[in-house]
Amino acid sequence: VSVGKDGDKSVLILTAERKGNKIYSGRINSKGKKSFKYRKIEASIKLPKTNGGLWPAFWMMPVGNNYSTNPWPGCGEIDIMEEVGVDANIVSSSIHCAAYNHTINTQKTASRNIGTAESEFHVYACEWTPDYLKFFVDGTELMTFKNEGSGKNVWPFTYAFYPILNLAWGGDWGGYKGVDESALPITMKVDYVRVFQKK
Repeated sequence: VSVGKDGDKSVLILTAERKGNKIYSGRINSKGKKSFKYRKIEASIKLPKTNGGLWPAFWMMPVGNNYSTNPWPGCGEIDIMEEVGVDANIVSSSIHCAAYNHTINTQKTASRNIGTAESEFHVYACEWTPDYLKFFVDGTELMTFKNEGSGKNVWPFTYAFYPILNLAWGGDWGGYKGVDESALPITMKVDYVRVFQKK
């Protein structure tokens, strides 16, 4: 993870690269520093271009969670933006909880091909209230997940979460059609992350 330039922008750069016989990928989060509940969060990101293997994401997990007593997926996960390189420019938003998660094929998710995710900066956002989670790409709504009022199995989103930016390599989804090591080193660029609170 470093700071660099993209044109006239100063940007945060997350890099995936080979060092010796290992591949390292970048990740940064605000765990233990900044967390929030019931806010709007957004980031301006340019995704990397590759034929497969990369899995960039902008997402959130609960801060201070004891995973032995409140394990995933019951603790909740908020995925504001994910993309896998082999499916170029298709970005998705998802939530995971005990009732809705990918291990039982019930996850709530939506995706869109935005055409230029890998060549231009786009703004990915989540608006989180006690009643809903709404996800946006460049201000256009992608998905809404409503609090059904049926308890923690459906709505564990009652405590503070912290944001994460990462550029994962491989994995069940990122490498589902193989990996393209010829693309390395490769970068994900972040212009900004902003958090808003209603007055």
